[in-house]
Amino acid sequence: MRGLTTAQADDIRKALRTAERRSGLRFGLFLGEPVGGRRHFAERLHAALGAEAGDAVVILVDVKGRGLEIVTGENARRRLSDGVCRMIAMSMATAFSVGDLIGGLLYGIAALGEQATARR
Repeated sequence: MRGLTTAQADDIRKALRTAERRSGLRFGLFLGEPVGGRRHFAERLHAALGAEAGDAVVILVDVKGRGLEIVTGENARRRLSDGVCRMIAMSMATAFSVGDLIGGLLYGIAALGEQATARR
């Protein structure tokens, strides 16, 4: 993960694996500038997962453009409503706004995983 220290990237990978293991969903994270509109790019990343897309959650963070998108597949959406994703995104954005990118990412990944697990 470009722009992160090795320890930060390891922490994020661990959080993604934990969320996947607990919830049974696939989690992906994109940090960087999207090509085209943020939402459209996030949806294309999600669709690129092919057969796994229905059980997947993609988080896109455009650090430079100060944007965040969470895309859920059809099965994942049954456990992670738009409202839940919106609330988690707001908490992540709050952390980002005070310069805590890693804390916001770790919180968001864990919260999405916990919410998906609770509704399993």
